[in-house]
Amino acid sequence: MDYILLFCSSVFRFERKMKNFAGTPGTVTGLLLRLFQCLFAAASIAAMATTKSFFNFTAFSYLIASMGLQVFWSFGLAFLDACALAKKKALHNPVLVSLFVVGDWVTATLSLAAASSSAGITILYFNDLGSCGVAEECQKYQLAVALAFLSWITIGISSLIMFWTLAAG
Repeated sequence: MDYILLFCSSVFRFERKMKNFAGTPGTVTGLLLRLFQCLFAAASIAAMATTKSFFNFTAFSYLIASMGLQVFWSFGLAFLDACALAKKKALHNPVLVSLFVVGDWVTATLSLAAASSSAGITILYFNDLGSCGVAEECQKYQLAVALAFLSWITIGISSLIMFWTLAAG
């Protein structure tokens, strides 16, 4: 517990006045965005991992890897947001916000690429070629892709807010 408090106090040491937008780090809306990112990405992984043959498709394996990275990134930032809310301080350190911007843009790009490639494979194999023999498995693939796109939407919102916060600061 002492390590967590030490880490949180070091994050809040350097503070600069930046404008406070909805969704900025250290706000309730920022925490909610991070939690939804994490939730959608974890649900996408769960839906894909419960199928029998996802590992036969590279795009589906990439989706799981990308969503796994998103879960860790979003959970870590949600933890920082929770620390900021508990201390009643905003995370407006320019270096920290710059790190958030880069991390959000990287994970957003990876998530969009994974969701798009998985959607393309899902449509090609299961709709166009008609090679989906098990309807329940096809529905799980479609659900995983839909959840990945929902995760990407929340990541996109967060990345734009982070960029706006950095530019406005």
